[in-house]
Amino acid sequence: MTIFLTGAAGFIGSHVAEALLSRGERVVGIDNLNDYYSVDLKRARLARLSGRTGFDFIEGDVADRAAVDAALKRAASLGGPVTGIVHLAAQAGVRYSLENPYVYADANLMGQVVMLEATRGLDALTHFVYASSSSVYGANTKLPFSTDDPVDHPVSLYAATKRSGELIAHSFSHIHKVPTTGLRFFTVYGPWGRPDMAAYLFCDAIMAGRPIRVFNEGRMERDFTYIDDIVAGVLAALDHPAAPDARGVPTKLYNLGNHKSESLLRFIEVIERALGRTALKSLEPMQAGDVPATYADIEATRRDLGFDPATPIEVGIPKFVAWYKDYHGIA
Repeated sequence: MTIFLTGAAGFIGSHVAEALLSRGERVVGIDNLNDYYSVDLKRARLARLSGRTGFDFIEGDVADRAAVDAALKRAASLGGPVTGIVHLAAQAGVRYSLENPYVYADANLMGQVVMLEATRGLDALTHFVYASSSSVYGANTKLPFSTDDPVDHPVSLYAATKRSGELIAHSFSHIHKVPTTGLRFFTVYGPWGRPDMAAYLFCDAIMAGRPIRVFNEGRMERDFTYIDDIVAGVLAALDHPAAPDARGVPTKLYNLGNHKSESLLRFIEVIERALGRTALKSLEPMQAGDVPATYADIEATRRDLGFDPATPIEVGIPKFVAWYKDYHGIA
């Protein structure tokens, strides 16, 4: 039996692959290795997986129908029928969606449609788990964010594509009865993290003696979630195929967050302490497409999946900083 994992060279994807392999799963990963951020970092993540028994990698684009069909056939030939799909491949980044909107339509919309349609030929498939985002909550002011809240007012194209992906999955499950579960990730950080995310950007700037950009003049709060907790949530979701809802549609949505909203300035303080350096701060206005606060209601995730995040930033940030220094050869 095989788990087909998209975005395998990505931050979350590579960690999920490692966790699946550690529990004895056969994993076939696909990634297009695009240059949105360092391809060397993506290849370094893959290098950690390449020697693991049960892992195979296929370079390909999830928005390419022929490539996905060929990859799924190869996956089945390598490890047996595909029983689960974890679809994490996406074009990430709120601010970049203002600059290059077309790649979001390709990766996040077409990619979702292609991956779901590809499941129709997989007789052994039991569950399709996919990545959504806390950004779907848009300008909502009620905290914490609940999956029962309305999400009809996205404030970025990225958020709009992620919400659209949820609706596409719902319609697919309604028609074809394939169980689908969407996971709304809340500001994930940790070792092997993305260079466009706050923790990495702040470390880069502090180590180089450059000012860090602090948006909304620091009046920001985020539900920062450590990668190990996210991975545990992804695997728990995969292991619990969505049951039919009141309308008979086998689809679910869950928040994966730390259930604690941290001040951005507090987050910076913990990074400063871990690095042993003080940050220079450039206080800037709120950026287009951004929101002042995020905070995950995880009651349903705890109840249904046993999800129990256990890593505060005081523990997670030093682990990220230790990896950052090692990866960049900093003593």
